[in-house]
Amino acid sequence: MDEETVKKLINVAREEADSLNRLITNLLDESRLEAGAVKVNRQPAEVQDLVGSALEQLGKSTASHQIVTNLPANLPFIAVDFGLIVQALVNILDNAIKYSPLKSQIEIKGYRTGNSLVIEIADQGIGIPLQDLEHVFDKFYRVRRPDKVTGTGLGLSIAKGIVEAHGGSIVAENRPLGGTIIRLSLPIVVSSAEDATKK
Repeated sequence: MDEETVKKLINVAREEADSLNRLITNLLDESRLEAGAVKVNRQPAEVQDLVGSALEQLGKSTASHQIVTNLPANLPFIAVDFGLIVQALVNILDNAIKYSPLKSQIEIKGYRTGNSLVIEIADQGIGIPLQDLEHVFDKFYRVRRPDKVTGTGLGLSIAKGIVEAHGGSIVAENRPLGGTIIRLSLPIVVSSAEDATKK
């Protein structure tokens, strides 16, 4: 084989290995969540770092879409287990990539609401049928699509378990002009100055 063919085969093998690694990680995470064995080691973290790490883990799979981030520099720190929240974001972003058209835009937005920081991941796919909206976070549940998207139906279930283990919440809704928004809320680190103003 020529050098170019070898490179292509190596890239395919690497991508498949990454995919298999994510699948195994999801299965292990689901088992730990069900067993109540997930230990949340909270540390202050910046949402920009969390999103950056998630995009880095997804690697070349993000190249098929336009990833747009709207994460203001003045967003507060959140109290999270860095690795777990990155895994939740990877699962949500992976889903958005799979279920939206090639080259379409995926927007990641962050903003504060009270003592929570909200992260929204919005795609421009065809959305989720109304009858499926309440089930998308169920284990092994997959929205039926004609394009035969592969997956285990564990990604969003695990994301929900991780977010709720942090005392946060996660919801899915359809965008008015098409597509899906996954919105998760996580507790921020309240500074002593802010705490004092409330007393």
